[in-house]
Amino acid sequence: MFARRSPQVWHRRATGIAVGFLADLLLGDPRRGHPVAGFGTGAARLEKLTYADNRRAGALHTGLLLGGLAGLGWVAGRGDRIWVTAAATYVALGGTSLNRVGGQMSTLLETGDLDGARALLPSLCGRDPAALDTSGLTRATVESLAENTSDAQVAPLVWAAIGGVPGVLVYRGANTLDAMIGHRSPRYLNFGWAAARFDDVLNYLPARLTGILTVLCAPVVGGSPWAALRAWHRDAARHPSPNAGVAEASFAGALGVRLGGPTQYAHQLEIRPTLGDGRIPEVVDVARAVRLSRAVQASAAAVSVLLVVVSAACRSGRRSSPRR
Repeated sequence: MFARRSPQVWHRRATGIAVGFLADLLLGDPRRGHPVAGFGTGAARLEKLTYADNRRAGALHTGLLLGGLAGLGWVAGRGDRIWVTAAATYVALGGTSLNRVGGQMSTLLETGDLDGARALLPSLCGRDPAALDTSGLTRATVESLAENTSDAQVAPLVWAAIGGVPGVLVYRGANTLDAMIGHRSPRYLNFGWAAARFDDVLNYLPARLTGILTVLCAPVVGGSPWAALRAWHRDAARHPSPNAGVAEASFAGALGVRLGGPTQYAHQLEIRPTLGDGRIPEVVDVARAVRLSRAVQASAAAVSVLLVVVSAACRSGRRSSPRR
């Protein structure tokens, strides 16, 4: 996806990514008229026409929606104009809103407001909060902060760097579809298969970058990089998701806690493997997870901008080297 472009184009992309990241940092998600919500509404309407209980129908549904986003991104993103790249990056990011919700959850749990915490949990994940106590809400929040740090921030930044506007729009669309139809409920087991698998592919590299950055950022929360690395390599592959396991295991090691266990969703109960070998997460660990998430997000932004700049420099050097 790194096509031949002038150094000026690459620098515009790097600047656009940086501006988009700063916009998310300052503003968070727009309260009304979020384009991702609009995409979700359109996807739900299209589903009424395309739904059938088989993988072929799901692949058609996914292909139509993501193909449309790719076309839109290609038209809008030609030339890597700074403001277009910035807008697309900002729309795709969700890290600041994630951290705000994490901070609110920390406050609610610290004050013992379990009803408020249960009402807020759906903003983080799709688990059933009704039967969760303080310990269950704490673990769910820490795990969701870890997974969504990768999905909502690191991955969009990586795909903005690699694919520009088309790349970041397709990624956000795929991740939204995975959240809508990628779960293993009776209705979506087959129809959502293509969306779930495509999201797994797009998140493979970003999840591993999340793991690396979590290892490096572990000292921010008083954690051990070696503990984060050990938990990642020992436990991540046991998680049912090839990508979420990396983020959750590395966060568990960095925070010195133990994640995993029974996880109740609306459609089924999953028994998750143990991630990390520390203590059971406590309420104070929610605020620590938010700090770790912020550090990983900022590091990912720096890596993404650096990736674009280095790629431009390498290509410029190859073009200017004398031919023999």
